[in-house]
Amino acid sequence: MSPEPAPVPAPGEPLLAVEELRSGYGHVSVLRGVDLTVSRGEVVTLVGANGAGKSTLLKTIVGLVRASAGQVRFAGADVTRVTPERAVRAGIALVPEGRMLFGPLTVEENLRLGGFSVRDGAAGYARDRQRVFDLFPVLSERASQTAATLSGGEQQMLAVGRALMSRPTLLLLDEPSLGLAPKVIAEIFATLDRLRADGLTVLLVEQDVRIALKHADRGYVMRTGAIALSGSAAELLADDHVRHIYLGAWDDAPPAASTGFDGSVRPR
Repeated sequence: MSPEPAPVPAPGEPLLAVEELRSGYGHVSVLRGVDLTVSRGEVVTLVGANGAGKSTLLKTIVGLVRASAGQVRFAGADVTRVTPERAVRAGIALVPEGRMLFGPLTVEENLRLGGFSVRDGAAGYARDRQRVFDLFPVLSERASQTAATLSGGEQQMLAVGRALMSRPTLLLLDEPSLGLAPKVIAEIFATLDRLRADGLTVLLVEQDVRIALKHADRGYVMRTGAIALSGSAAELLADDHVRHIYLGAWDDAPPAASTGFDGSVRPR
């Protein structure tokens, strides 16, 4: 089976558009009307406190959590309630929090599973695998080693590599720095920069707000299941609310309200 052509949004239309999206678990509502966009070639980061709904948003986009209302559009097509398999075939890949590798399987086997949806023969698989090995040379050295025996950093590299095997147009990254040493985090984000330079679009959830905004074009701040603030990376880094709450800048008293980038005042 030949891979599907990369989706291309209409001129002026974002690659990903989330509108009034609502979802949750059973009777528990988590997302309460989320709106965001990601344009082709952007790295957009999503930050917020634990429990704000960031991971649930990524899972809803790829169909792991069912939307109860609202819409997700990808390259102009409605993908609100597609299955995860269909989302991958459409060009969306998720690197989940905790990596979720197949521990008893080797690096090679995990990569092969990641490329299952492409199915264009041995030559295509070999090219995709080589691309991953070029990004993460250590995985080539560990190709026959089981995923469970890799270090935390190597497992994160494998999780990213497995997602790239599906040739995504949009990569969703959920907490890629979680539990990793600073040197490994720097390597992961250097690879993110390379992927962006190659034209990959990324929606990033990251606990380290400073490094997330350093490597992103724009950002959104989530609070209790909705978007509280948005702006360019530079605007968010300069915003008092973000600085005090997420960057630990407690040199002055925290602001009673945060000023939106349109000049409006948003209550905390």
